[in-house]
Amino acid sequence: MEDKILYRIHVKGRIQSVGFRWSAVREARWRGIKGFVKNQYDGSGYIEAEGPQEKLLDYLDWCRQGPGSAHVTSVAANPDEVENYNDFTIEF
Repeated sequence: MEDKILYRIHVKGRIQSVGFRWSAVREARWRGIKGFVKNQYDGSGYIEAEGPQEKLLDYLDWCRQGPGSAHVTSVAANPDEVENYNDFTIEF
């Protein structure tokens, strides 16, 4: 079994009202990543993603692009302690 790690990810750019959260859920679940995504009041997005390092690095690459209608300008990811999430969801 691979060791899990968690990244707290901040995504900036035009990511709200373009399907970013729904796409983030689909991409995370496809990779077996657990956690959540939510919009922030300043127009950015926040993600807590946990899983194996290799899958998280692949997910971070996706976050830098987002869905086709998004325009991501920056992604910051900071490691933290694992939360042991059971699924990947959208928080409101």
